[in-house]
Amino acid sequence: MLEKLTGTFSNIVRSISGNSKITEKNIEDTVEQIKMALLEADVNLRVVRRFVNSTIEEAKGEKVLRAVNPGQQFVKIIHDKIVALLGDEKDALHLKGPDTTSVILLLGLQGAGKTTAAHKLAAKLKKDGRRPILAACDLVRPAAVEQLSVLGEKIGVPVFKENSKDAVKNAEEAYKFAKKNQYDTLIIDTAGRLQIDEEMMAELVKIKKNVTPDEVVLVADSMTGQNAVEIAKSFDEQLGLTGIILTKFDSDARGGAALSLKTITGKPILFIGTGEKTEDFEVFHPDRIASRILGMGDVVSLVEKAQETVDQEEAERLQKRMARNEFTLEDMLAQFQQVKKMGSMESLLQMIPGASAMGGQMPDMSSMKKNEAIIQSMTKKERANHLIIGPSRRKRIAQGSGTSVQDVNKLIKQFEKTKLAMKKISRNKGLQGKLMSQLGGGDLQALASKLGGLR
Repeated sequence: MLEKLTGTFSNIVRSISGNSKITEKNIEDTVEQIKMALLEADVNLRVVRRFVNSTIEEAKGEKVLRAVNPGQQFVKIIHDKIVALLGDEKDALHLKGPDTTSVILLLGLQGAGKTTAAHKLAAKLKKDGRRPILAACDLVRPAAVEQLSVLGEKIGVPVFKENSKDAVKNAEEAYKFAKKNQYDTLIIDTAGRLQIDEEMMAELVKIKKNVTPDEVVLVADSMTGQNAVEIAKSFDEQLGLTGIILTKFDSDARGGAALSLKTITGKPILFIGTGEKTEDFEVFHPDRIASRILGMGDVVSLVEKAQETVDQEEAERLQKRMARNEFTLEDMLAQFQQVKKMGSMESLLQMIPGASAMGGQMPDMSSMKKNEAIIQSMTKKERANHLIIGPSRRKRIAQGSGTSVQDVNKLIKQFEKTKLAMKKISRNKGLQGKLMSQLGGGDLQALASKLGGLR
């Protein structure tokens, strides 16, 4: 997620945060680096100028120059300014209560990921306790209706579709059906084009007029940079946007869209798509994203992901086994499989403070898959007692998993280190408290049980 921008800002933060003295020259040099990083990230020029001027003005004040920790105070200013660019605080969908049907109209150009975003949003709302229904009103792109039907079936959300070739009529009928059958949220997937044209806009204006949506949400591609801002302005002028969903946020997007949209359009980013899976869909928290950009991690989101996927009974069972020094390779395999439910390894590592600075020392998804294959090639007895895995068994396991004996040896060494570390953590309440304070608080047991043993 915004790797290049994060790398640049992480270096800036590390170089300035430890300074015991900050001068006007320090500030000007650092802000110049930030300006170049933002321009390279394709951030709107007007936004960059505003960011630079306000940062210099505040940083040169007595609050920083005479602070006890001026370097840290300067970093805080940079963090707060990025948060302001992203939207100051989290915004939410404004939907009616469960006794009334709320309508969310999704707009966007072809290829932005509207249909995928529609089903992800429906899955999230369903998880939050609402009763959503999807409406297939993209009658331009081949197989769009079929794609939405498949995605809807996958998440257990019905899809309203008709044989009519009139998208406006389909939207009206979908709204009537949703009200009649007491669905509290109707999500309308509309047609896009490769570029904005009058025919598309006219159709969308009619749909909006006839179904009076509560939310008019643009789905924009993060990789399009400043173009996403111009697209948002065009849609907003004719349809009055209420929010934005940024897709492909896990890509090598430079960050220009995210850092420019709120300032230029005034419309909040509501959600971000962080992967291909249904669950790779996050509420947009400006402060958390700012922390990730600066390489400070995002422990709150990491713990939330752990809490969403953790089985509390399983976590308690594992804690007892760790305390009794009974943690096995079978338990490690279970943890690998739980971590996969939380998302890609890359997205998880970005939430760990300091992970960006460790570079190649941190684990990746491919190494986890390799270790998973190695454990799956073991017998139940071998998983329960790794001490019986001698040279001949290691050779057989390597052949069965398509890896090398060296890979098997490495995994077993990692397991032994992990087992020892987890035993110490489970028995030492003081160490648990210290780790929690370093991570910024949260459910450490859930977090440790998910991420332990990946190195």
